[in-house]
Amino acid sequence: MLTLIISAAVGTAVAALVVVLAGLNMMYAPLIGTIVFAAVFFILMRIFMKKVNAMVESAQKDMMANHTEKAIQTLLETQKKYGTWQFYLRKQMNSQIGTIYYLKKDFSKAYEFLTKGFIRHWVATAMLAIIYMKRNQSGKMIKTFDNAVATTRKEPLLWNVYAFCLDKIGEHDKAVQMMEKGVKKCGGDELLEANLEALKAGKKMKMQAYGDVWYQFHLEKAGAILRKQTKMMQGRRKIVRR
Repeated sequence: MLTLIISAAVGTAVAALVVVLAGLNMMYAPLIGTIVFAAVFFILMRIFMKKVNAMVESAQKDMMANHTEKAIQTLLETQKKYGTWQFYLRKQMNSQIGTIYYLKKDFSKAYEFLTKGFIRHWVATAMLAIIYMKRNQSGKMIKTFDNAVATTRKEPLLWNVYAFCLDKIGEHDKAVQMMEKGVKKCGGDELLEANLEALKAGKKMKMQAYGDVWYQFHLEKAGAILRKQTKMMQGRRKIVRR
């Protein structure tokens, strides 16, 4: 925001100054102003984004080291220092912070930030929708997922998560319809198509192939799935022995 205001002010001032000092026709003022505006905006954004990216990278390193509170504080500081300089930066930081709290299963804190997040951050938006589901607010869940798929149409996992949640709340037919839309939007995604066929056959969707990206939503426990697979393998061994 401030980058835009400063760039516009500098562009206008320089254009007026050049026209007056050089004795040019006023018709050249908009062109000069636009060129200066673009140049100043580009320079400011490069400086600004370099600082923001450095802080975000620092937060990511803290997350990898399991220093979540330190990561959250860094993101809050980033939001405070630079939130007025770029459009949607505050919302983006809210999404990042909300995601961290969600991963920690602090759903109350996560909700506080995710509701003020950036809609194009599809992971954060999906997490907010799941919180609504956990709170038995299916209408808000559906609306939030609809917003997510409207802005991020090409992400197969998002369509899978949406359908999984619809099926979980008893909206099986809607889950099938949503998967059909996802297949059309993403085109040729094998996991998406396989889960669509599973739903049509009345079977459970298989999400394990997505790995940690799936388990971050806390809709299934990796341990429970591994135990189930172990039992299946043990059963097969018994059959072979016979």
